[in-house]
Amino acid sequence: MKATKMRFFLLALVIMLALAGCTKGNNEAKDSSSASANSPSASESSGDPSSSASASSEADKTPVTFSYFNAAVAGKDGNTNETVLGKLLEDQTGVNFKMEHLVGDLNTKLGVMIASGDLPDVMVPDSGIDKMLDAKAFIPLNELLDKYGPNIKKLYGPYWEDMKSPDGNIYIIPFAANNGFVPDMYQPGAFYIQRGVLKEFGYPKITTLDEYFDLIKKYKEKHPQINGGDTIGFDVLTDDWRFFTLTNPAPNLAGLPNEGEVFVDMQSHHAAVTGDKDFMKRWIQKLNEANSQGLLDKESLVAKYDQYIAKLSTGRVLGFFDYGWQIIPAQQNLLQAGDDDRRYMGFPLVFDKGTKDQYMDPPKFVANRGIGITSKAQDPARIIQYFDNMVKEENQKLLFWGEKGKTYEVDDKGRFYQTDEQIKQTQNPDFQQSYGFKYYSYYWPMGAGLFSDGNSYFADRQPEVIEKSYSEGDKTLLNAYGLKVFTDVYSPPDERKWYPVWTANKQQGSPEQIFEQKKTDLQRKAFPKLILAAPAKFDALWNDYVADFNKLDVKAYEDWANGVVQDRLNGKKR
Repeated sequence: MKATKMRFFLLALVIMLALAGCTKGNNEAKDSSSASANSPSASESSGDPSSSASASSEADKTPVTFSYFNAAVAGKDGNTNETVLGKLLEDQTGVNFKMEHLVGDLNTKLGVMIASGDLPDVMVPDSGIDKMLDAKAFIPLNELLDKYGPNIKKLYGPYWEDMKSPDGNIYIIPFAANNGFVPDMYQPGAFYIQRGVLKEFGYPKITTLDEYFDLIKKYKEKHPQINGGDTIGFDVLTDDWRFFTLTNPAPNLAGLPNEGEVFVDMQSHHAAVTGDKDFMKRWIQKLNEANSQGLLDKESLVAKYDQYIAKLSTGRVLGFFDYGWQIIPAQQNLLQAGDDDRRYMGFPLVFDKGTKDQYMDPPKFVANRGIGITSKAQDPARIIQYFDNMVKEENQKLLFWGEKGKTYEVDDKGRFYQTDEQIKQTQNPDFQQSYGFKYYSYYWPMGAGLFSDGNSYFADRQPEVIEKSYSEGDKTLLNAYGLKVFTDVYSPPDERKWYPVWTANKQQGSPEQIFEQKKTDLQRKAFPKLILAAPAKFDALWNDYVADFNKLDVKAYEDWANGVVQDRLNGKKR
């Protein structure tokens, strides 16, 4: 909807509500004031909370606390209003959230919640979204968004149809609505290696998996101990839903992007499963070889995520495959420790020289991950109003940049930047927690990409900040490899109109959902055995695994995936 039409729409809505005498006490806030009253001034656009446009003075600001369960990441439980950002939003809306994070197994936790009916008001179920939908634990949001979510509808407008389930309802608000492509400071999927290894061998350019493991092997032989403990050559992450961290590298190494369970031929647009392909065998066999050479950390095959992060944080692990967002806690811990040699750099490795890497994602919208309001929520309208308020551009700047003059500055061209002191401060984990960046950095309705004034949504993707935020060790590494930013190691992503297949909606109990579950169950049993087996037995065990894999309904799954690809090529939402 164009801006002019939006203003008339909101004005008309307010008039109708006023005529209807719309007031429902403390449990339902009134709708926002007219667009003209909410339009940010130049000072508001700076993100200064003292001048930030807040909810209408007529809106219900009675203090209320809602419960919020985040199943996606570990974190410190607490109240949002105990942080600077959370208190500022509470001042605008009267709303506080009591935050709880996942401890233990995701499926077990969700199963207990659903069986007992003890649900929070708001939940981020991560990969357990189908379980929640199947149990009808999320309420439809369509009417609430129509009535209380004009800013959400404006932000998510280009993706509105993608957000709908097959029954036409919207049950979750995904994160995030992209507005322009901005490279991530945190690397996407990559084979990480300690900087000390690279320095030891003169900063070699690594492009293949064999080169990578050869370096790790040589360094481990030369340095059997680091920081008072045994040197670990290579770690893997297999915990719970993060099992994809073990399987995703296979197609990447073959020069393919992460489509989930399939890969799609660029010419024929035909989708085929990855689980039984030669590139999967080649990857798992390389881990088998690494284990036989004493390079693999066997404990990592059964370790929990927090144990994995703790081990990376010791500085004794030379290499691993992962995604930048999953290892932020370890990277921060190592940065705080102050030993640059123990920090990591990631490379988009391939099996064979000359293969173009495709680790960098093209712009995409992930519709099957997000935040929902549960059937136990006491006041869904108030929650939606809070979400709608937080996605206003001035509040998005507040949540991701903080306060002008305190956590960032604005130059005479309107460009946001941070001083050295502000960069150091905002990268400190304790400050991130107390200020609120930890709670609000993700897992809420939000935008991404570029604001209307051209500044990046996120400080760590703003060129002016990235260049200043690099340590001397970072600069040494970048200079050694002729890079401006670390993501320069990646090839530009090829355009794929269907990408990625894994974001397509799959209902709980559908044939494609059952295939994925059975496939994962099979790989959870087979892959550790394959990795830890004597090399001479690998081929026989692989053949057994492929035979079991082909007992699954592969054809039905590939037919479904090809339907997704063709629908998206033809402009249909799926």
